[in-house]
Amino acid sequence: MTRIALKAVRTTLALAAFPLTLFLVPAAAQAPGLAMLDSLQSGEWELRFRDSATSRRICVRDGRELIQIRHNDSGCSRYVVEDGSSEVTVQYTCRGNGYGRTNIRRETARLVQIESQGIVDGLPFQFTAEGRRIGPCK
Repeated sequence: MTRIALKAVRTTLALAAFPLTLFLVPAAAQAPGLAMLDSLQSGEWELRFRDSATSRRICVRDGRELIQIRHNDSGCSRYVVEDGSSEVTVQYTCRGNGYGRTNIRRETARLVQIESQGIVDGLPFQFTAEGRRIGPCK
C-alpha cells in the first residue's frame, strides 16, 4: 500500500472509533464517588422528619444508607446528579417498586439535611428531614 492509502485507512479507522468515545466518556464521568457521604461519621443516626413528629433511627456505615430512606431495595440503580464536597444529589430507580431523588447537605460530619421525593409502591412521597448521629450502632 502506498503511504497515502495507509493514511486514509488510519483516518477512516479513527473516525469510525470516534462515536464509541462519546459513549465511554460519559460512563467514566458518571463513576459514583459520593466522597461527602464517606466523610460522615458512622454509627446510629436519628432522622427527624419535618412534616410530622415522627423520627426514625438507622445504622449508618458509609452514608449511602441515607439515599434510599423510603426504598429498602438493594438492587436499585443510581445516577449521581451532583457530587459536591458538602452536598450530593442522587436519582435512583428500583425496578418494579418506584424511584426517588434525594439531596443530602452536610452541615457537619454528624449533622445532615435530607430532601427526598419519588414513588414507592405506586404512591408518591416527599419529605425533608434532619439526620443527626446519636451514638454507635446497637
